[in-house]
Amino acid sequence: MRNVHIDDYDALAREVVAVGNDYPEGYRLPTHRHRRAQILYGATGLMEVTTDMGRWTVPPQHAVWIPPQMAHSVKFTGVSTRSLYIEPTSASRLNVGEACKIISVSPLLRQLLIEAVMLDPLYDSPRDRLLISLLLEELALMPCRQFDIPLPREEKLLKRCQAFLAAPDIHDAADDWAAMLFMSQSTFRRYFLKQTGMSFMAWRQRACVVVALSRLVEGTPVSGVALALGYDSGSSFSTMFRRVTGQPPSFYLPGGQLARTEHPLRG
Repeated sequence: MRNVHIDDYDALAREVVAVGNDYPEGYRLPTHRHRRAQILYGATGLMEVTTDMGRWTVPPQHAVWIPPQMAHSVKFTGVSTRSLYIEPTSASRLNVGEACKIISVSPLLRQLLIEAVMLDPLYDSPRDRLLISLLLEELALMPCRQFDIPLPREEKLLKRCQAFLAAPDIHDAADDWAAMLFMSQSTFRRYFLKQTGMSFMAWRQRACVVVALSRLVEGTPVSGVALALGYDSGSSFSTMFRRVTGQPPSFYLPGGQLARTEHPLRG
């Protein structure tokens, strides 16, 4: 099914409902939730999924797992999507977890997603049921990627994190954050870890990588991204980026789309 609303098909007596949608540049879905779990796959462009727990950036040829009843909003940048809406009982058998996750999409899974959207809503042939069964089996094998930014719940720290994401700097110092929050350095570091589940330095680096990822997919040159994040050179940024993601920054530039299609799990 293409360009339909899941609410019109949610009650279908089928384990999986597959829907495809095309979204204009910069389109934003306000906060909402689904009874079913959702696999949201972007064949092109970039998606940003936000919940109370954090923000997930979904580059091309990746998908995001959204658990049942998870309130979330989505921003689309030139995206054509394929979504699976999975009954909660079936979703629990996948052992993906109760938090959003970014999932790599293999060539087989990508083709199965495309085929699933073309099925009749009340698919019932042996071939169609086998297709859905294989799709769920392949989905359960996909590795997760660390393209999420955990966000704290405490308001003052949350605002500081959001300000950083708007203008990230790899040299931003924990000491300055501690002073802004009227904490000692040691207290701040413990507090930050408790609120986000990550050390300040690890979170700062993760945030810079994810923001860089968004800018690269939009076509910003590697050198421009590096300088904007406070790196002295494009090479030092590229070294860090490859160490964290397993891919060079050029892999996510628009010119790298052919490589992603042919070798989406390379590296």
